[in-house]
Amino acid sequence: MLQRCNCLILAMLLQFSAYASDTQNLITSVLDSFHQAASDADQKQYFDLLTDNAVFIGTDASERWDKKAFKAFAKPYFDKGQGWTYVPYNRHITLADSGDLAWFDEMLDSQSYGECRGTGVLVLTKNGWKISQYHLTIPVPNALAKDLVQQIKQLSKK
Repeated sequence: MLQRCNCLILAMLLQFSAYASDTQNLITSVLDSFHQAASDADQKQYFDLLTDNAVFIGTDASERWDKKAFKAFAKPYFDKGQGWTYVPYNRHITLADSGDLAWFDEMLDSQSYGECRGTGVLVLTKNGWKISQYHLTIPVPNALAKDLVQQIKQLSKK
């Protein structure tokens, strides 16, 4: 009896592991498609990968856009065929126990901004995984942080 229980537990763990792996692959595909659509200036594909209530948080403290506002911001660029290219690497995805929520962090290479970091949340919708929040940051080395904070303070005073 104990051996049968152990086999059942092992089978369940393997099944969950396969599910988690498939889910990670689906989420990876969504994030890769998101970056590719931005690079291709494919507005429809880019915004179709976001939930209706998605939020994009940019590198500037003033940049917190809901989907509608972000579309308005991006439209002139995409209309001219100008996207932005971020090449992801070193991505980590965590899946909630419920199986319908995931969060991630990834490092990004950008020709314009150098090394960046993207973090965010995805939700499983009836139409598949969608990005609910994306936050783009520029990591600041600790050795530069104090000087940069002072520069930001000076800029804020102007």
